[in-house]
Amino acid sequence: MAKKSSIERNNKRRKMAAQYSSRRARLKEIASDRSLPAEERFAARLKLAQLPRNSSPTRIRNRCDVTGRPRAFYRKLRMSRISLRDLASQGQIPGMVKSSW
Repeated sequence: MAKKSSIERNNKRRKMAAQYSSRRARLKEIASDRSLPAEERFAARLKLAQLPRNSSPTRIRNRCDVTGRPRAFYRKLRMSRISLRDLASQGQIPGMVKSSW
């Protein structure tokens, strides 16, 4: 189980990224538009840099919803391989059988 603070920090980043997504998209669009003057694009880059760091979606870490484990994460299932195997062994995932020989 991951530290509670790491999980909560990541949840905070998810909320903040969702909150600032439209603002970041608008500023990035202005900053990358070649038809605008350089001063205006530079000003958009400065405003983008003034936004909180945690509002960037690249700072979000994929973590298991069950345990908070940051590694061996399946995006489609939103859980780690260990949690997936435990739930499959208990028969809690329909249609999935743990193979053993």
